[in-house]
Amino acid sequence: MNERIYMSSPDVGELEEQAVLAAMRGGWIAPLGPDVDAFEAEMAARVGVKHAVALSSGTAALHLGLLTLGAKKGSVVVTSTMTFAATTNAIMYTGAEPYFIDCLPETGNMNPDLLRKGLTRLRAEHADIAAIVPVDLLGKAIDYTKILEIADEFDVPVLSDAAESLGATHEGKPAGSFGVASVFSFNGNKIMTTSGGGMLLTNNEEFAQNVRYLATQARQPVVHYEHQDVGFNYRLSNLLAALGRAQLSRLDDMIAKRREVRDAYKSLFDTVDGVEVFGSVDDGEDNVWLTAISVNEKVAGWAVSELSAALEKHNIESRPLWKPMHLQPIFSKYRGEISGASEDLFHTNLTLPSGSALTDSQRQFVIQVLAEFLESK
Repeated sequence: MNERIYMSSPDVGELEEQAVLAAMRGGWIAPLGPDVDAFEAEMAARVGVKHAVALSSGTAALHLGLLTLGAKKGSVVVTSTMTFAATTNAIMYTGAEPYFIDCLPETGNMNPDLLRKGLTRLRAEHADIAAIVPVDLLGKAIDYTKILEIADEFDVPVLSDAAESLGATHEGKPAGSFGVASVFSFNGNKIMTTSGGGMLLTNNEEFAQNVRYLATQARQPVVHYEHQDVGFNYRLSNLLAALGRAQLSRLDDMIAKRREVRDAYKSLFDTVDGVEVFGSVDDGEDNVWLTAISVNEKVAGWAVSELSAALEKHNIESRPLWKPMHLQPIFSKYRGEISGASEDLFHTNLTLPSGSALTDSQRQFVIQVLAEFLESK
């Protein structure tokens, strides 16, 4: 098979094409219009919150959410170290200092005990803690019960980075409905996409209004262009919102397809010593955005780098889990509560093709290549 097999390529088809074409023919090309309004309403209803603001990216949503919470130079934002750089970048945009919290080894999500330790340390220093930004890794919601309990104890607001977890739940409650606000990403590789795009969700009307205000260049409600604050050009276009609405209507089916992919990997690796599907205890609350395997090199007899190289020879994409933020050169000077769990996951885990757009033949080919690699060891 010569075609490149990606980890999570966009799953779009005729329905999405019709939706975008209808938006174009309706004349709503700019970043406003009926599809934006409908997309916000439909997403808020799906998640069970009162307000949603469609934005140009998940990073934009984090940035504006943090500004609304008062993050600024001199303040601290406590966040997960096991995440993509966008989470920390958004903190840096505000001028605030990131403070990293390591993860639980079984999920890669924020360790509540380390969060408590970090907040205790920062309070003793009389730090201005603007927010806690925990990250739902690979589509698995964090333990919001514990995290929110600790946040309430220290009186610090939670801005949930649910960029990867649309469609997931925690104790039956949808990801995106926790904390003072949450953010989703609709990047091309996410569980559903608007090509580029994101959204902020909240039950707080004033919060939503401020985010919408900042996202539209902070323009005052007068006839001429009047500005009292620095604003941003962060709104989502009506065309992309139309694409998002079509994707949202297919979300559950796309999640089901990803679960089939994960089940195929489980069947393959269940009998392989030293290898397991990461986070393999499936409680049905994961949106199975990406599937990764954990490899104990001493037991398995091979390293994830060897498997990745074998997959690449067949034009199959794979990738380690996120390199922790505290190990990134640009962020290494910042403090945190580090246990080493995230670093271990970075070195021992490999993410495999997981998308709902995978064809049957592509999925079978990946399984075949994996099986041949295992047989060679």
